[in-house]
Formats: sequence, C-alpha cells, structure tokens
Amino acid sequence: MLEKLAKQTAVYGISTILVRFLSYLLTPFYTRVFGPETYGIVTEVYALIPLALTLLTMGMESSYFRFTARVESETDDREERRRGKERVFRTTWGSTSLAALTFFGLVLILAQPISDWMGAAYTSHPEYIAWVAAIVLLDVMTAIPAAKLREENRALHFVAIKLLSVGLNVALAFAFGLAGLFESDFGVGWVFVANFVGSLAALLALLPATGWLWPSIDRKLLGRILCYSLPLLLGGLAGTANEFIDRQLIKWLVPEGAMAELGIYGAITKIAVVMMLFYQMYRLAAEPFFLSNFKKEEFKEMNAAAMKYYLMASMLIFLAIALFRDLFALIVGRDFREGIYILPVVLASNVLAGVWLNLSFWYKREERTSLAIVVTGAGLLVTLPAGFALIPSLGYYGAAWMRLISELTMVGVSLYLTRRFYPTPYRWGRILEYVATALVLYAAAEWLRGLLAEQWVTIYSLNALLFAAYGAYLVKRENIDLKGMAKSLLKRK
Repeated sequence: MLEKLAKQTAVYGISTILVRFLSYLLTPFYTRVFGPETYGIVTEVYALIPLALTLLTMGMESSYFRFTARVESETDDREERRRGKERVFRTTWGSTSLAALTFFGLVLILAQPISDWMGAAYTSHPEYIAWVAAIVLLDVMTAIPAAKLREENRALHFVAIKLLSVGLNVALAFAFGLAGLFESDFGVGWVFVANFVGSLAALLALLPATGWLWPSIDRKLLGRILCYSLPLLLGGLAGTANEFIDRQLIKWLVPEGAMAELGIYGAITKIAVVMMLFYQMYRLAAEPFFLSNFKKEEFKEMNAAAMKYYLMASMLIFLAIALFRDLFALIVGRDFREGIYILPVVLASNVLAGVWLNLSFWYKREERTSLAIVVTGAGLLVTLPAGFALIPSLGYYGAAWMRLISELTMVGVSLYLTRRFYPTPYRWGRILEYVATALVLYAAAEWLRGLLAEQWVTIYSLNALLFAAYGAYLVKRENIDLKGMAKSLLKRK
C-alpha cells in the first residue's frame, strides 16, 4: 500500500514541481519590478488569502474524502453508492460556494473600510480588496471539484488544470510588466488581475470534471458533515493564523520600515520553494490515501513508515537548500538578499509542518477532529507572546524564529496526543538519528564556511561532498534499492 502512496506522491511531485516552478517565476520577476515596500503588499495579501480560504472551505475537503470513503465502505449496491457520493459532493460544494458568495458580497460592500483598516498602502485603492475577494471566491468554488479529482486518483487531470491556471497567471504577469502596467496608478493591482484570470480558468476547466453536477445542500447530510468539519475549521483557522500572523506582526510591531521588512521576509520564504513543493505534493497524495478505509493496525504501520521516509526526504532537501543558500538568494532581487540568513530557520519550520501533518491523520481518520483545535490552538498561544517578544527588536529574523517555535509546539502537542490516544510504532530512534546527522553536517558546513571566508569554490565543493555523504548514508542505513525503487515508481498501474 505504501507503494501506492509513493506512486501518487511521485505523480503529484513531478507535476507540482512544474506548477510551482511556473508560479515561482513570479518571485524573481516581482522582486525586480517592485521595491521591498511595494512587494510587501503582495506578501501581506497572499498571506491573508489562505486564512480566507480556510474559513470558507470549512474543512470540507477532508470531510469530502472521509464521507465518500464512508459511503464506499457502508454501501454494496453500485447505484446507491454513486448517489451517495454525489450527495456528499453536491453538499460540500454547495455549502462552500454559498459561504464564498456571501463573503464576496460583504467584502464588496465594506471594501473602503477594510482598505482604511489595512493601512495607507490600501486606502487609495479599495479595488485591490475587491479583486482579492474575487480570487478567494473562485478558489473556494474550485476546492471541492479539485478534491473530487484527487479522491478519484485523477492526479494528471488535477495537475493539468493547475498548470493552466498558473500558466495564465504567469503569462499575464509578464505581459502586464512588458506593457508597463505595473508602473501605472493601479500598479500592484495588476498582480491580482492576473491571478483572478488564472483562477477563473481553473474553475471553468473543472466544471466538466464534476460530471456537470451542480451545488446543492442536503441539510441532514450537511449536519453530519459539519459535526466532522467544524473542529477542522477551528483548528485550520488557528493553524493558518500561525502561518500568516508573522507577516501581520512584522507590519504592526517593527518600528520603522515595516512594509520593506515584510517584503524581504516574504521574498526569502519563497526561496524555500523545494521544501514547500515536497510538503505540498506529499499532502496532496497522503490526505486522500490515509483517510481511506484501512484496518487500524495496517494504518498505524503505514503512517509510521511514511513519517520516517518523509523526514529522510525532508532533511535531504533541507541540506540541499541550506548548504547552497547564497546561490538560492540569486532568485530574488538584490534589495531582498540581505535576509537570506533566515532561510535555514524557515526550512526547519516547513519540515516540522509536515511532521504534524503526519501526526494529524489518525484523528481525522478516527473522526476526533476536535483535537485539531488543541494542536493548532497551542501553536497560536505560543506564537503571539513569541512574536511580541522577538519581532520589535529582531524584525523579520524574530518572525522566522517565532514561526519555528510555534511549529515545534504543535509537533510536541501532536506527539503527546498520539502517544496517549493512538499509540503508533514510529521509529523515533532512527528518525532522530537522521535528523541529528543532518544538523551536525549543517553545523560543520557553517564552521567550514567561517574558516574559509569567501573561497566559494572550496566551500561549495565541500558542501557538495557533505550532501552526497548524507544521501549515501541514508541509502546504506535503510538498505534502499535505488534501481528497484525507480522501476517501481515508473511502473504503470
């Protein structure tokens, strides 16, 4: 069964790399078109959008996976199963669409007050808020149809639509830049117009994939789904707040040049692209996989193995980026590179996010979703005091450490809950060995960097040797058959 997860992760991985590569072309472009202060607007807005998406999707993606799996297990008749899955799809899509339309209407009415509250950069452009609300509307309406493709293992179809959306966004952004539109009074607003067109294309492309089913709400079914999803919503809001609050605290707590620091911080976090790619492709494959129906012990064994391999891959990626961070810094404009020293901290936070993702599958499977509130709430409780303590004096460096402390807290709480309520045979000795070895190698590389000053050829040669040694160590320690694994992943189902 883990072979299936590996194959799905590989499919999502290759395709997600393509999608994200296109998307991340915008980072070097925007950080050369806009200064740090103007790019701070992009950073802030794209940190707020996930919060709105989390609120309006209401945990319905996980609910869709879980309730369709329940229909599969409880119904033997093929026609009844089809109708049951359709009811789940229509109801989850209908409820999220209704929430999104309501949100969009309220934002249009309150666009000016919202702009005034967000600060001087937005006051003269309330239309920015309207365009962003329209993007949120479209993205929420695509969430459940996209989840349907994932549930049906139609990964290539899912990715083709993502490529269409992102490709349009990127193409329009470059076209707007060449036309000089970013220098107009509307300025950074053209970033949101390009995104809107891409999101609209995704929604239109997804409609045939729905089987031309339309949103509707079965109230009785919705009640059952909400009992499952509302704890995920509350937990998701706390978790997403942990993700975006660092940007808001930089904006409000840094004494001078806050928007410029926000722009630098946003640009550097974008450099952690490879780690985020891996996290995203793993989440896309693992969520529907682990929320399917497995025997309890089988689930535990697979989840334990998945955790180990996730961390092995994550530490390889961590070293690949952290050891060569000066080269990755060239992705962003010169004015943004001063913040590159926070990159290892950002990478570590992203690794931990994947750890507690793994630790969340059991309570989603067991429908004890209220525990999500405990985990993410604990992270948020730590985030706020850490932010107020660190950011006023350290700026975006303090924000990076605040995020790491929050992720560590959520992993710690998740581990406690797992050990108490759902003991799983994670191989912590082996896992900690791999993590510690990677960190020791990174520390050694930093020490050598200090000794060798700016002898970059020697530094990078030694770093490449350290990275290769770590990869060889993992292969030998786990007795991994690289040829066999490659053939397995490439083998057609």
